[in-house]
Amino acid sequence: MSPRRRAAIVGVAESELGRTPHLTVLSQQARASRAALAEAGLTLGDVDGLFTAGNWSWAPALTLAEYLGMHPDHLDGTNIGGSSFEAHIGHATAAIEAGLIDVALITYGSTQRSDRTRGRPRPGTLTEQYEQPFGLPQPVGAYALAAARYMHEYGVTSEELAEVAVSARQWAARNPRAYHRDPITVADVLASPLIAEPLHKLDCCLVTDGGGAVVVAAEDRWQDVATRPVVVRGHAETTTHTSISQMPDLTVTGAARTGPLALERAGVTHEDVDLLAIYDSFTITVLLTLESLGFCKPGEAGRFVAAGRTAPGGELPMNTNGGGLSYTHPGMYGIFLLIEATRQLRGDFRDQPDQPGRPGRQVEGAELALVHGTGGVLSSTSTVVLSRS
Repeated sequence: MSPRRRAAIVGVAESELGRTPHLTVLSQQARASRAALAEAGLTLGDVDGLFTAGNWSWAPALTLAEYLGMHPDHLDGTNIGGSSFEAHIGHATAAIEAGLIDVALITYGSTQRSDRTRGRPRPGTLTEQYEQPFGLPQPVGAYALAAARYMHEYGVTSEELAEVAVSARQWAARNPRAYHRDPITVADVLASPLIAEPLHKLDCCLVTDGGGAVVVAAEDRWQDVATRPVVVRGHAETTTHTSISQMPDLTVTGAARTGPLALERAGVTHEDVDLLAIYDSFTITVLLTLESLGFCKPGEAGRFVAAGRTAPGGELPMNTNGGGLSYTHPGMYGIFLLIEATRQLRGDFRDQPDQPGRPGRQVEGAELALVHGTGGVLSSTSTVVLSRS
């Protein structure tokens, strides 16, 4: 990223999470947007760029702008799955650097749990006609294919996949808003029902409602905000396929491209990273991502997590809110990665008292975070590097 007219995240918020039959995707985004802007000390009138994604409208950005009563100068409805919001961060930063906008609002909302739309069969069209009509459940079946190949290639076990879920739950135990907080073991993961072999139920993300918002502002507006800005240091995005049958290598994701490129653009290395926020749609997603990003060698991510290196007290804390596996997952989880990383870098949890038997989740001394989104069936990736201002 250019050093001129830097961009930073200045406000974040979620709407209600879990099951929200009293809310729509629009009201969720409105609530989260107002909360994120209020946190920053800004209003909708300050926003000149609107970014959103989802399958709830033929034109989500237009629908949301109308609902919020906005007439933004810049619209972005880029939809590349769960990594869309990391992509939006990059696009908003580029627009700010170019002088096109000063303040961007990035939002997401979903009522998939209340509507029971997750996993609902849909006609196989275009490239999906070669997979879905023949019985491949989406998206879990595609991730199961990748997991099976990865396990065959490197001799990785189901126990090693399960360690990702166990680590996530350890963090969730420290998050009062997490959907599941009770401890689990590797044995619990393996005892949960198989959904698509080799993935068990506890290898799979939650199905919840929820919404979120992120506010990004240009450097010359930082003096107007009420929070400590979290600077966008680097960004990269790519896609490798749409259909899982066309993935070039089932054991390597686009993170192998976007991770090193985002770090290079940020002017930092793996050793500088204090905190990871990694999309965890399934346990296999995390292992493939850690290796593709370059934090582990191929086939070693399971042992990396099992050693406690990403858990509370570990050297590289990951998914400190509990992740999509235990905290929340309203279908496209990427915006919640940004929210948690921002709060960690600001030190928001430092003054929150520990609960009996449940210590806090603040990562002390965290200066630099790598946030990585995955979309589709390991189809798109987007990596963002954030730092304290």
